[in-house]
Amino acid sequence: MTDPTWRPMSTEDVDAVMGLSGVVHPGFYERPEMFLDRLQLFPEGSLVAEAPGARFGIAGYAIAYPAPTAAPPPLDTVLGRLPADADALYIHDVALDPAFRGRGLSEGAVRRLVDLAEARFAAATLISIYGTPPFWRRFGFEPRPDLIDPEKLASYGTQAVFMLRPCGAQTSSSHPRT
Repeated sequence: MTDPTWRPMSTEDVDAVMGLSGVVHPGFYERPEMFLDRLQLFPEGSLVAEAPGARFGIAGYAIAYPAPTAAPPPLDTVLGRLPADADALYIHDVALDPAFRGRGLSEGAVRRLVDLAEARFAAATLISIYGTPPFWRRFGFEPRPDLIDPEKLASYGTQAVFMLRPCGAQTSSSHPRT
């Protein structure tokens, strides 16, 4: 099996992303419109890991976009436009097909997203699920439960942890607005 290569996501990838999302996150369904919305609003934060022979044709996907530091949108929300007060890169998801896990493949996507956050935002944030805070700590993310309303985390399950990584850009004016 060939190692996948991370590349920008296209609209043609959304069906594959939906299929993989159903495998990786069966309890967190999100409509294709959500993925298309993020791809249109912030294409530089939408990636897929192309892998010939992989189920759905991709080994993984990653979605990230500008959001207010402590106020990521609820799951399955179509934004329509980026929030004017977005000052962080919110990493919505980095997902790998189980057949490709354990090979360090997610690091390529995470590093690209962290580099993007370092260049353009004051912070990168995410909500860790499935007990993954140790993975995210390797990239400088730390739990920050003090920054987010606990009710916002409820839809992500009992293991949900809000995490933040300070980044190099200190102004919110450094990212594109729509």
